[in-house]
Amino acid sequence: MTALSDQAIDLVDETFLAVPPSTVAAAFAEPRSWSRYWPDLVLKVYRDRGEEGMRWTVRGALVGTMEVWCEAMLDGTLLHYFLRATPADAVGRPRELSPRQLAREYDARARAAKAIALGLKDTLEDGRQPGVPPQN
Repeated sequence: MTALSDQAIDLVDETFLAVPPSTVAAAFAEPRSWSRYWPDLVLKVYRDRGEEGMRWTVRGALVGTMEVWCEAMLDGTLLHYFLRATPADAVGRPRELSPRQLAREYDARARAAKAIALGLKDTLEDGRQPGVPPQN
């Protein structure tokens, strides 16, 4: 049995998108999009960083914090994703998972984060390759 303090999911992901940070940040700016990206989470903005991204408190299936940071890099954006949260029960209390369940939860969250980033990459880049100017 693990202690609840060992139950934290601390996830970091990075993906390069060949579009400006403002374009990537806009994909996260609309609260209606959040439920599409994270259907089992309820987000509350605690810091809107404009073109640099957002920070949220998280509740629902997890309790903690989450951030997207849009870092200008080369001819595009390095999208950083951070999730620091613990699994929660239906009323928002931390719940204890077995090590195997926690590993599955972490893996599912990591795969979902990468799917969001790659989906945005596909949509926002619209076929543009790094180093090639955008089509106007």
